[in-house]
Amino acid sequence: MTITTRTTDAARVLRELQDGRPSVRLRAALAVGTAPDPRFVDRLVERCAVEPEFFVRDMLTWALTRHPVNVTLPALVREVRSRRAQARSQALHTLSKIGDQRAWPAVTRTLLSDADDDVARSAWRAAVVLVPEGEEPALAAALATQLGRGERQTQLSLSRALVALGEASVPVLRTAATDPDPHVRAHALATRRLLDDPDTGFGFAVEEAKRIVALGGPEREGE
Repeated sequence: MTITTRTTDAARVLRELQDGRPSVRLRAALAVGTAPDPRFVDRLVERCAVEPEFFVRDMLTWALTRHPVNVTLPALVREVRSRRAQARSQALHTLSKIGDQRAWPAVTRTLLSDADDDVARSAWRAAVVLVPEGEEPALAAALATQLGRGERQTQLSLSRALVALGEASVPVLRTAATDPDPHVRAHALATRRLLDDPDTGFGFAVEEAKRIVALGGPEREGE
């Protein structure tokens, strides 16, 4: 294939990434991932920030993971500082899929407590994947500040992150189980239940935790 042909093909794929039809955008993302080319990385990252379709965003992420880490990492680390919530969320999601610990410093406390729930959830998932050995207790403490936050799906994401940290989460969950806020206490108790018994359903754990809080017994359950 000549240089001219490759350039023409690249231009066509870049146009298709912005096509109004989701099926065309999906096909373009698949093509980029199948034949990685560093020239596409910045455009893929940019598209992740605005792509409305979940399945297309998922393919864009896959395409980015197919490129050399030394090319994708700088672009994604820049993107987590974007003002656009979807840009931050997708960049964090992609970093969690790549799993390179050099991205760890980019997962800041600000992102872990981001006002946007999608961004925060992506940050929690990325953090437990990227956290260096020995940093787990500090991460657990940072995550514990978010206990009681949001609706059921957000709380489930946080619980899963804390459970993934294992024993490092036990002290902060014990402390949170005595928090003045009943929502924090219930979430901490439900998370501890999941940590002790991973087969427990989150819904059941939450309802049981609420009952315990209502009866005034979090201290015993949090021990």
